Amino acid sequence: MAEVIQLRVEERIPELEQLERVGLFTSKEVKSLIKRATALEYKLQRLILNKEDFIAYIQYEINVLELVKKRREHIKYNFKREEIEFPIVQRINGVFKRATNKWKSDVQLWLSHIAFCKKWATKTHLSKVFSAMIAIHPDKSGLWIMAAKSELEDMNSSESARHLFLRALRFHPEDKKVFQEYFRMELLHAEKLRKQKSMAEEAEMDLGEYEFSPELMSGKLAEIVYKEATEKIQGAEFIISLLNIAAIFDFTKELQDTILTDIQSKYTEDCVTWDFLARRELEKPSAGEELSTAKGRASDIARREERCSLVYEEGLQSLNTEPMFTCYAAFCLERHRRKTNVQELKDKREQRLQGVFQRAHDSSMLKEAFYKNWLQILLAAGDAEGVARVAMAATLRYSQSVSTWTLRLQMLMQLDSGDLKTLFKEALECISPKESLPVWRLQVQWSTGSQSPEETEALLKRGVLSAVPAVAMEMKECYLDWSSATGGYKKARKTLHESRPFSKTFFTKMIQIELEQCLQHVLPAPDLWLGYIKEELGTRGQPENCGMLYWRAMKLLEGESVERFVSNYTLLQTGHL
Repeated sequence: MAEVIQLRVEERIPELEQLERVGLFTSKEVKSLIKRATALEYKLQRLILNKEDFIAYIQYEINVLELVKKRREHIKYNFKREEIEFPIVQRINGVFKRATNKWKSDVQLWLSHIAFCKKWATKTHLSKVFSAMIAIHPDKSGLWIMAAKSELEDMNSSESARHLFLRALRFHPEDKKVFQEYFRMELLHAEKLRKQKSMAEEAEMDLGEYEFSPELMSGKLAEIVYKEATEKIQGAEFIISLLNIAAIFDFTKELQDTILTDIQSKYTEDCVTWDFLARRELEKPSAGEELSTAKGRASDIARREERCSLVYEEGLQSLNTEPMFTCYAAFCLERHRRKTNVQELKDKREQRLQGVFQRAHDSSMLKEAFYKNWLQILLAAGDAEGVARVAMAATLRYSQSVSTWTLRLQMLMQLDSGDLKTLFKEALECISPKESLPVWRLQVQWSTGSQSPEETEALLKRGVLSAVPAVAMEMKECYLDWSSATGGYKKARKTLHESRPFSKTFFTKMIQIELEQCLQHVLPAPDLWLGYIKEELGTRGQPENCGMLYWRAMKLLEGESVERFVSNYTLLQTGHL
């Protein structure tokens, strides 16, 4: 083993001599490199190989490359790259190859090798690495796409990229992403041919017998890919994704028309189709003379949105389903959120949105999340009646939903309307007890501000007796807080005896109440305040409370106690106490 390592170290000598000769490294640094390289080589020759050793070796060599690059820039020396960088790059590629042969299943290791090849311009090696990787991992479609893209972008070879995509489709005949990227590649190839022809014509080059194929330049190969893809993969969403790719290129109008015709003829039973067709109306060109003023632009946008609305309405006539209403409502909500200073446009958007919400609700096809949006709009408009009506409708439709009941109760609490006591009772009856904690929290919050202390205490006692542990524990903590706030220390102590078993948070709260009680009886003692602050700064304390404690101490202490407290607090903050 020692002979092999010695040989590998000796192989470095020519490059190290060059590094020292041209002034990129000093003699001392070269010796350090040899020492470090020898240690790394020993690790790679062990009987039991460790992946981390290979990674450390590679990272060390890359760091050397980066250092050489920076020093070249510093001294402005750009020669002898073949004698210096080339051997290092070859050595790194060799170590990567050994590592990927040993740990073939580690995709991240392969990707690291690819990233290295791209960064250090070893393109000839790049294709070999990709070929080896996809031979080991043919089941991962993303790797095939990466390899094909590399052939197209790094190696400038459309033919190799096409060959890889065709091979990928043998392993993944129904993979949407592979088809999408293959389709894009053929369009990029056509665009490249068109640019080459344009440049040749501008330069008036004599191409001899070579001719640019009109079919290839018009994207006929992409059309073939499209037809093959649509035979194997159905669904409006996939076809629309291909249309969006085609729309990027300015020579694909005929292809786009073909795809659009297929969408309109084959997928009218899919809400995605109607959503796409409706949103296309926003992109259609407008009359230029109207766009010079804000009002003119608003009128143009209003007309576009009206055309979108008509397409959605047409879709609802043939496809009256919840997903169709969801698409329509989502579009209206999106437009409603867009800012405009033209009040007429704002009103139209809100009117359309509320109309769609109402119709979807009447058909029992409005999704739960939209009720929240609807209520927020009504609340912003000050329509208390509407809020109460829609909130009630939401809880009737989604009677077992905690979030819907919570939303209704919050809205009515905000408006201070309705028989909330009865509603809280109804909510707790409808929803699962295991999910009822948010409703209990709201009821305690409402009762504390709106009911008598006796009613609030009765509510808290009911919560403490809940069969759900999470509810019972939190209600005990709320009961302790409420008791301390309304009845002081004695009331809190009484609650302590009535609330077994305890949680950690309950104990923490009770300890804080006990400490505050002590502080009230020993106000002039600054040391006690400092002790309290130290406790909060400890591992089990809450450091964010220290500022509040400091100001309370300053408020309650008097005379020399204040000076002593400030002095000791400063020492504590600086770590001298």
